[in-house]
Amino acid sequence: MSRRTPLPPPPPPEHLRSWPDRAALLADRAGVLSYLGGRSLGPVELVRFWLLVLGVQFGWFLVGQVLVSLGNGADPLGVMFAVPFLAIGLGVLVTAVVFLGLSVREERAVRGLMTRWAALDSDPEADSGLRMAGRSLSWLLTSFVAGAAGLCIAFVVPAMAERGEDTYAEVAYAMGVGTILWIAGLIGVTRAVGHYRWAVRLVAPGVAR
Repeated sequence: MSRRTPLPPPPPPEHLRSWPDRAALLADRAGVLSYLGGRSLGPVELVRFWLLVLGVQFGWFLVGQVLVSLGNGADPLGVMFAVPFLAIGLGVLVTAVVFLGLSVREERAVRGLMTRWAALDSDPEADSGLRMAGRSLSWLLTSFVAGAAGLCIAFVVPAMAERGEDTYAEVAYAMGVGTILWIAGLIGVTRAVGHYRWAVRLVAPGVAR
């Protein structure tokens, strides 16, 4: 994965600010907030997020297939082949989870920077564009669908499992798939709703930031 562009610095403290006038301050403020908004909800970030979720699912798929094969009574030769797949699956799973966690941590840093830059001044006309309704909706819809599907898989599959036909390993694998989806959906919905609520409060009259 390529190195990410560093985030812009926070605004300087009041005694070190050197903007020549308010117009210059508002221009820098608008530029930073627009960049950070795209960094949070941009289409590249959306694709990156779901690719990481897909990586987690792929790692769990490899691990799950090994568990299912062992649960079905694999022979010694099958066990020997299962060990490398288990190692690869765990490696992919852990790596994807780590990068997904870093993405969540970066989002928190972005949100903190946006709050600090927004607090410099008020510019309702420019700030109205920070709602990014279309991007927020894209995050919300994809995350809601994934979360709903995950909840359905995690609860319906175990409930419909039949003794003698479905093994514990198969049920555990399905529950893992569902859990990954609904956790990812929760993360995405939280990001979309959190950003939109922040942007609405930013331009609401009489609301202190």
